[in-house]
Amino acid sequence: MGAGHGHGHGHAGARHRWRLAVSFGLIGSFFVVELVYALLADSLALLSDAGHMAADVVALGAALVATRIAARPDTTGRRTYGSYRAEVFASLLAVLLMLGVSVYVVAEAIGRIGGAPEVAAGPMLAVGVLGLAVNAVALLLLRSGAAESLNVRGAYLEVVADTAGSVGVIVAGGLVAATGQPLWDTVVALGIGAFVAVRALALGRQVFAVLGQHVPEGMDLDVVSADLAAVEGVKDVHDLHLWTLTSGMHVATAHLVTEDDADSHAVLDRAGHLLRERHGVAHATLQVEPATHQGCDELGW
Repeated sequence: MGAGHGHGHGHAGARHRWRLAVSFGLIGSFFVVELVYALLADSLALLSDAGHMAADVVALGAALVATRIAARPDTTGRRTYGSYRAEVFASLLAVLLMLGVSVYVVAEAIGRIGGAPEVAAGPMLAVGVLGLAVNAVALLLLRSGAAESLNVRGAYLEVVADTAGSVGVIVAGGLVAATGQPLWDTVVALGIGAFVAVRALALGRQVFAVLGQHVPEGMDLDVVSADLAAVEGVKDVHDLHLWTLTSGMHVATAHLVTEDDADSHAVLDRAGHLLRERHGVAHATLQVEPATHQGCDELGW
């Protein structure tokens, strides 16, 4: 398992670029419709959902750009891992946009408490139903990719929150029409804002786990270390590091101390196969050391 080779292999985000592109077109078109009717109906619930749609449009656009950048070969010679992290930064942008929309909606809702705005229930219901249909199509498109790519997952969660927003708009429109009370519009808007914030924080935790180079979810550092130590010819394992470069691309480095009579080439093959097949680590840089090797303990980190 060597170092210095290229990183031009495929990645999860690129395989689902077309899904992002179609979803971007659908949601971008609907955003314009919803914004116009939100202003005409003076509905905060509709406006909050339109604001979240705007965040979706930006997030999906950033996700599309990121998948393109991630697949582009490095010509500078400086990005030795390529540009795969672009997808993670696009997911971070989605988190920030979702939180921004949540704060705006909550602030607007608080400002309306005690007031009596005239809310047109008919347009709310019509646009809410149309939005639900658009989001349902986008969800079906993005669902399979969400399990493989953090970038696609960020877009998927945006659309999940949008779907909840569309349901909220329908509920708010129905309650306003049935009771004549515009307060329901404000209450539902607050609910949409809170839901979006919760989804954003959940995605944010995943993004920062990748940026912080945490051990990938579902892996146990001690288990991986024990498995490597059990490889034939390995006496000890130290300086083991596991992290995620981008969704579906896990990386490992480790020093393997070998038995005196061990075949280093065979140890590398067995350890590399173990990491790939048992732990899903396709890229591992393994340093093989004889038991008499000195120097590793000199590092202070």
